[in-house]
Amino acid sequence: MTDNKSGTSAQEIGRQLHHIWKNLPGWGSLAAVNHGTIGLRFMVTGLFFFLVGGVLAMLLRSQLALPEQQLVSAETYSQLFSMHGTVMMFLFAIPVLEGLAIYLIPKMIGARDLVFPRLSALGYYCYLFGGIIILSSLVLGIAPASGWFMYTPLSSSEFAPGPGSDFWLLGITFVEISAMSAGIELTVSILCSRARGMTLSRMPLFCWYILVMALMIVFGFPPLILASILLELERAAGMPFFTVAAGGDPLLWQHLFWLFGHPEVYIIFLPAAGIVSTLIPVFSGRPIVGYRWIVIAVILTGFISFGLWVHHMFTVGIPQLAQAFFSIASMLVAIPTAIQVFAWLATLWRGKVVFRLPMLWISGFLMIFVCGGLTGVMLALVPFNWQVHDTHFVVAHMHYVLVGGMFFPLIAGLYYWLPLVSGRMPSALIGRWGFWLTFTGFNTTFLLMHLTGLLGMPRRVYTYEAGLGWDGLNLLSSIGGFIMAIGVALVLLDLLLHFWFGKRAEANPWQADTLEWALAMPPAQYNFVSLPKVNSGEPLWQNPKLAGRIADAKEGLADTSRGKRETYGTSAISAQPQKILQLPGNSWWPLATALILALVCVSLLCRWYELALVAFGIAVIVLLGWGWENGGHPKAAKLSAPDSNTLPLEVQTLDGPGRWGMIVTLLANGALYMSLLFGWFYLWTAAPQWSAPAAGPLSVWWLVACGLPACIGGWLFHNLCQGLAEKDDNRLQQKLWLSAALGLLHLLILLLLFIDVPLNYTSSAHDAVLMVILLYLLGHATLTVILTGLQALRVGRGYVSACLPYEPQVIKPLWFYYLAVYWLSVALFFLLPLGWGAAL
Repeated sequence: MTDNKSGTSAQEIGRQLHHIWKNLPGWGSLAAVNHGTIGLRFMVTGLFFFLVGGVLAMLLRSQLALPEQQLVSAETYSQLFSMHGTVMMFLFAIPVLEGLAIYLIPKMIGARDLVFPRLSALGYYCYLFGGIIILSSLVLGIAPASGWFMYTPLSSSEFAPGPGSDFWLLGITFVEISAMSAGIELTVSILCSRARGMTLSRMPLFCWYILVMALMIVFGFPPLILASILLELERAAGMPFFTVAAGGDPLLWQHLFWLFGHPEVYIIFLPAAGIVSTLIPVFSGRPIVGYRWIVIAVILTGFISFGLWVHHMFTVGIPQLAQAFFSIASMLVAIPTAIQVFAWLATLWRGKVVFRLPMLWISGFLMIFVCGGLTGVMLALVPFNWQVHDTHFVVAHMHYVLVGGMFFPLIAGLYYWLPLVSGRMPSALIGRWGFWLTFTGFNTTFLLMHLTGLLGMPRRVYTYEAGLGWDGLNLLSSIGGFIMAIGVALVLLDLLLHFWFGKRAEANPWQADTLEWALAMPPAQYNFVSLPKVNSGEPLWQNPKLAGRIADAKEGLADTSRGKRETYGTSAISAQPQKILQLPGNSWWPLATALILALVCVSLLCRWYELALVAFGIAVIVLLGWGWENGGHPKAAKLSAPDSNTLPLEVQTLDGPGRWGMIVTLLANGALYMSLLFGWFYLWTAAPQWSAPAAGPLSVWWLVACGLPACIGGWLFHNLCQGLAEKDDNRLQQKLWLSAALGLLHLLILLLLFIDVPLNYTSSAHDAVLMVILLYLLGHATLTVILTGLQALRVGRGYVSACLPYEPQVIKPLWFYYLAVYWLSVALFFLLPLGWGAAL
């Protein structure tokens, strides 16, 4: 299991691995799924969107440079402002960091790829097409003008009747598919495919940061996805979730948006902090101080960040007790952040710091982010927040935290890992000029904006009168913005030119300690000729000869006999190899799926609902075709005879990344469902004109009767999975067909109840929420039945059996999830005495 015992030379193994892992030539490269290719595409695309967002920022600063300017109209300014925030937050910050993680994580954990390569490719194409949809609204002159936060009712049909809001809602939802894909992919890959011996306590800190970030995406993005869906349903179908007269409340949008929005700040910050925690030990020449304390701090930051959203809403009239709670929580998050800062400073203090180019950007980050954190604590105080809310002080704070906390570490990381990508070193001279211009311009721009905010200048205004004390400060801020733009341009020019003119990098040029620097520069598509075993948190410092052993095929899985892309599947905590994962190669499924989903979005934008329905149906068929080539399918797995001396393949086991992926996906799904329940309870308790009918049209007894066949079907599916675990596949196909039939009976009864229920979903927020719940249940019931039926078909093809018991174990959590959601919905909406009790 550990060494190359076949006698094949390392060069020959490398040649065979290259043949197995290479991308297709020409246009065929669009079918690439390798994490290195996809990660670089994310980053390059993100940098393009960054340039677009930067140009928009310069237009904004030009308009505000002098009082009473008319470079752009008020409407155009609002569009530019909305698109600047949207591009920077949704199309640059998170995708670029996701791309960096997708590129680095397998290299840092000693794997050949992520565990769901096609999912990463789908995420990229959804990101690309969603970004194009959003930017096209700007090109067409119909961009949203309601702000990048899209507050209702400003973004509702009454005040935004054009298609601008629809472009934003559908485009952002499309982009969110990409983010969720990355969150699921990174979570499962880190937990299930680390190098032998890389226990959780030996995992690089960057991986801890990415793991927490990925889980925050899984739980934090569903509220925004739900909010976007509800607002689009209100705009397109008249369902009044945010309309006061019909029982809705526009503040519901703010709650759902900031349930996503504040965790998003830390989703952006944590990967950047992970870069800092990676680079500081390297340039200090010693391990990080307080490794375990940092891990605890990162986890605490992730938890606490979900309890801060209301501090964005201190001025909307929430109760004083709630203000006090969220004010304390907002200050509490400074504690884990301070732990990390003190650990970084202690490492610098105890080490011998070498101020090379990446370290210069880290130093700039430490200064700027600490200042941003201090103003954040100020804003957590309710009286001060009331005074500066919606002023330029808040704008300055946000940029100090996000630009200082994300952009500076990102550039440090790009300079640090650039030799790994290109094999060349960047220019220290151009890089230093770029840093000082960026640092000076940034502080000139945003430090002064604190003063304009304290002097009362509101945010989002496109012009102002002379003589208010803002004139000179705004002019200097605008000059600083252009200085910063020149600095950023120099950095990007340096990154581009070094591919042609950079000095060749020697092996491990920074004398780093993590596994990615054991690779060739640039690395092969398969990363490692043989998969390493680690015994330390600093493997290259602990074993300087490890890179040579990997390249000489003296480590693990130096076997290409099956001709498949393979890596180890390891246990989540101890990282012991348990199975061999056979990963999919180049595939057109991700691109085809993303193109059809883009067609669905464009059809909805154009109100071509029939075409959207047809395109959605095609997308379902394509996804089913994609799923058919998984598991025991010959295109997914090349089976070998059982051998006690080798690890089993994933499809020959009962657990694996696919099952973990299903569980993490259902956690995200549960976050979406709980967000919907939160919205319902909020409207019920806080909406000014909320009303519920005295008697419900649905009979609880029918709902109970409807749930019984689903329960029996779920119990039967659970039992057959237990049988497979005991190597019993007797009458397996018949049991699966029966389970699917029971699920189908449940679905038909639920569908009849749905058709029969007289809901006034266009005039009552209560009925609109109930309609969404029923559609949610119908969709998940349909999915459960289809996947169970497909399992029965796959048994007939020989893809599932006692020898290949894996696939039903992946589907089983879906049955449990659906049954839990169904009965919870029945209990909350029909059994609780909330106006529906008369239905009994």
